[in-house]
Amino acid sequence: MNIEVSFDRDINEDEVIDLYKANEWSSADKPVELIAALTNSHSLVTAKLNGKLIGLGNAISDGHLVVYYPHMLVHPDYQGKGVGRKMMEAFQSIYGNFHQQMLTADGEAIDFYKSLGFERAGKTEPMWVYSGTEH
Repeated sequence: MNIEVSFDRDINEDEVIDLYKANEWSSADKPVELIAALTNSHSLVTAKLNGKLIGLGNAISDGHLVVYYPHMLVHPDYQGKGVGRKMMEAFQSIYGNFHQQMLTADGEAIDFYKSLGFERAGKTEPMWVYSGTEH
């Protein structure tokens, strides 16, 4: 499988919404805000197979010390095939030496991120004000 991973802000809105819907993420219900959020991120990585979007992730960062990865999605048909790993490797080319890399993971994603070296942040408790529905 020849997957092309790149930093690319030129994203197709329909493909992005389809990817979010395939993963049952409620942000798909706010397409204008979602596309604006993604394209205004510090960086945006895409994974494509034969030109079709199969993965997407974004990073919010101060550009020096801290990065937060709010969205990392791989189409369910391609999960477990190394797509997410390739996207995180791309992010590491920018943020690998940062003082702090943060993300929120649940379900099967926890083991994936642990395999990349992420760990629970001490005794912290995740907290949020959230208007979505999928968690």
